[in-house]
Order: sequence, then structure tokens, then C-alpha cells
Amino acid sequence: MEPKVSVAIPDEIKGWNWGAFSFNWIWGIANKTYLPLLALIPLFNIVWVFIVGAKGNEWAWRDGNYKDIDTFKAVQKTWNRAGLVQFIVLMIILAFYALFFAAIISSFVNSYNAYSSYGY
Repeated sequence: MEPKVSVAIPDEIKGWNWGAFSFNWIWGIANKTYLPLLALIPLFNIVWVFIVGAKGNEWAWRDGNYKDIDTFKAVQKTWNRAGLVQFIVLMIILAFYALFFAAIISSFVNSYNAYSSYGY
């Protein structure tokens, strides 16, 4: 078994990858890099997804079979768009959940205050 040869990482591909961040383990399998599978570990994944987003491009370049930088960038551009869209949709859903639960809590507090004002 031969040792793995170190692959130089071009500066053009370094940077944040929304696809790697949002789709972490799926993105990792598709890009033949398996460190993102660690995102399946509960609680550890809270930190790991940020590492995957930051280092994902480098791992994909090292482990993938890309013939040139332009091909790599084209593939990752699609992942980036999809990942950013998913992140924005998730933030909108979380905002609606927060508003919904804030309204429910406010309703309970108002009901409690109305009930307690009768002297019970």
C-alpha cells in the first residue's frame, strides 16, 4: 500500500462552501471526501459543520478527480447555491417557529394574568 501523495491546494479554491456546510455528509460522499461523515455524530456536528464549510473545498480538491480548477469551481458553484438556499430557507423556518412559540407563550402568560387577577 502506497502512502497518499500530498496534493497542493490552489489558492483559488480555498474559502467557504455553503454546500459543504448545509449538506455536509451528502456533499462529502458526492465529492469523495469522507471527513464530513463525522457530522452524523450528535452534538459534535454543531461544531463540525462549520469546519466542513471552511475546509470542504480543500478536502474535495484533494480527494476528488477534478481535471482543472474551472471544472472544480463549476461543480462547487452548484453546491454553493443549493447550500445557501437551504440555509436561508432553514433560517426563515426557524424565525417562523420562534414567532409561533413566542405567540403561544404570550397567550399563556396573558391567560395566566387574566386568571390570577380574579383572585384565585
